[in-house]
Amino acid sequence: MAGSEFIAVIPARYASSRLPGKPLLAIAGEPMIAHVWRSACQSAATRVVVATDDERIREALAPYNAEVVMTRAEHASGTDRLAEVAAALELADDALVVNVQGDEPLIPPALIDQVARRLADDPAASMATLAEPITDVESLFNPNVVKVVRAFDGRALYFSRAPVPWDREHFTASPTLLSTDAWLRHIGIYAYRAAFLYAYRDWPPAALEQLEQLEQLRALQRGHAIQVALACAVNPPGVDTLEDLERVRQSFASRHDNTD
Repeated sequence: MAGSEFIAVIPARYASSRLPGKPLLAIAGEPMIAHVWRSACQSAATRVVVATDDERIREALAPYNAEVVMTRAEHASGTDRLAEVAAALELADDALVVNVQGDEPLIPPALIDQVARRLADDPAASMATLAEPITDVESLFNPNVVKVVRAFDGRALYFSRAPVPWDREHFTASPTLLSTDAWLRHIGIYAYRAAFLYAYRDWPPAALEQLEQLEQLRALQRGHAIQVALACAVNPPGVDTLEDLERVRQSFASRHDNTD
């Protein structure tokens, strides 16, 4: 696979503790996974694949002629599921694979292209991902908002649910505002080299990964480089709750109203 050509893979699990059957929830008359697939198809990906463990998702995508790869149900993470897909597709070691989250129907295709380019531009990196500035104190101290610290060359130094970096002089008490743009929120889209995926699937979970519950720390703790780019477009939040689902439905409805 030459240059920055890449394959987009969309993991889609039927089981979800908060929203069972999430990929099939209806948005603007179509299953959510169809919207994610369509956005990925609008990117520069040479191939778009949905990876699922449930026949109901395959059946829902049949009318769209989407390529679907059936995977095992017991994968611990989306990265593990992508490793199975890479092997099933017999991807070359140098192939680039972008993991597009299956619960982000509003993801801009430009972000999919950007994360692939970021990895292609650093041949020594195993992964690439995106981030955006954190501008509010509530997000900085929210453990559900993952923070990333990066080096001058863009490579990740650490990911955490804690408010890193810690401002020693001003965080003696919770601040009321953020005075700099030093804090970055991690956006959960990844690009991988297939060779890395083949190695990752054989590694046991790392101590840092288990503590933070962040799968990318398995790569960092083993010394693999992760490139982090500042997102070129706003990435709307995905769907984790019923409230999120309603917000996304309203967003699609407003798009339709604006085109009438």
